[in-house]
Amino acid sequence: MFKKFLLLGSLALGGAAFAADADFTLVNRTGYALNEVFISPTKMDNWGADRLGKSQLANGASRKFKFGDTKHCVQDIKVVFADDGSEVEWEGLDLCELDKITLKYNRKTREVSAETE
Repeated sequence: MFKKFLLLGSLALGGAAFAADADFTLVNRTGYALNEVFISPTKMDNWGADRLGKSQLANGASRKFKFGDTKHCVQDIKVVFADDGSEVEWEGLDLCELDKITLKYNRKTREVSAETE
């Protein structure tokens, strides 16, 4: 009986550790370098700090982002483009379920899209 409880406890802890890891890779396929990247719980206007810091994310480049807010898995991403300072948002991305997000943008139509894995 004790072994069965121990096994179930180990499985539960293993699942909890897995669920807490919501890190993801962001791929920039917008056609423009990104100067800033913000992540916020969906439909909230508190973007917090720029996740890129002093670096840029060139078009075609990717970067892994740490994300541990598994209480708020569905997030919005906002980027600021390096060339003109314009901002674009992608809404409703479940970061707990995604490993890779490829951002796409058509500046002429202002259409945003994302491929997710």
